[in-house]
Amino acid sequence: MSERRYDAPSGEWRTFATHRQDRLFLPNPAECPLCPTRPGCPPTEIPVPHYDIAVFDNRFPSFTEHPPPPSVPGTALHPVTPTVGASEVVVWSDDHTLTLTDLPLARLARLMDVWAERYAELSAREEVAYVFIFENKGRVVGVTLDHPHGQIYAYPEVPPRSRHALEVARRYMRDHGRCLRCDTGADEAAGNRVVAENEHVIAYVPFAARFPYEVQIQPRRHATTLLDLADHERWALASVLHDVLVDYDNLFGFSLPYVLAMQQAPTDDGDWLEVSHLHIEITPLHRTSTKLKFLAGSELAAGAYINDVMPEDAANALRRARTTALAGPMAR
Repeated sequence: MSERRYDAPSGEWRTFATHRQDRLFLPNPAECPLCPTRPGCPPTEIPVPHYDIAVFDNRFPSFTEHPPPPSVPGTALHPVTPTVGASEVVVWSDDHTLTLTDLPLARLARLMDVWAERYAELSAREEVAYVFIFENKGRVVGVTLDHPHGQIYAYPEVPPRSRHALEVARRYMRDHGRCLRCDTGADEAAGNRVVAENEHVIAYVPFAARFPYEVQIQPRRHATTLLDLADHERWALASVLHDVLVDYDNLFGFSLPYVLAMQQAPTDDGDWLEVSHLHIEITPLHRTSTKLKFLAGSELAAGAYINDVMPEDAANALRRARTTALAGPMAR
């Protein structure tokens, strides 16, 4: 059963996909469905003996192009709609242990191209309003498969947090006549929270970060989606992303779990373009090497984040992690 129900008090759509209860949960490596199909072995999701990057429909989708009808009728107060959209899996290596951090820069840049290609195809569908690219890394963030991979959700509406950010950016444009993220990037570039940068891209711990080691990465110029970036700019984005991911792994000396999310322009008629600025948000859950930042009452119930680490200290720690890596055996 799958359907979307509108929550009137919050003004948000919620998705129900009960069939996802049956998805495979942390199988042993020999039964991994994301590894290539080996000769003489049962077929996996990827029916080839070797691959670099693979994209396919999720077997247990939250959204699909042809969903079943809802199980209950909707009302004026409680609308109900089918779960129309798309749910895709993106796997960037046939190596069961190779994380996004471990990818050669050329493969990471190619992944940017693949993400752009998927955005272009999915955004062309009439039923799709927002294409959301993300990765959940590590068991502490709830992954059900250990093989490193990402996902793409094509939503039938702009999801709540993305819509709120766009509305804030629209108010800023109305009041100041400029893109909010362009101004934010310029302000951060002049400060002490920059983690990595090059001519085209900047990565920084936000001034008011939600999570202790949260990092945001964005083009310096106004670009609304990956499709707006030239080849050399996608390479620059991949390069800065790689630097940040290496910093994360060197911060505490282990492969750091996180949620990576790419925010791009909605797929409408362009109404949001002037306030949409492509950016990547990365939110690790660790606040120390042994302690996690859990979402408790203030965050979950009130939506008010309380951070244990000052952003300036977090940025300095991430910069030091790269300096240490370049001087020691952890350098990549």
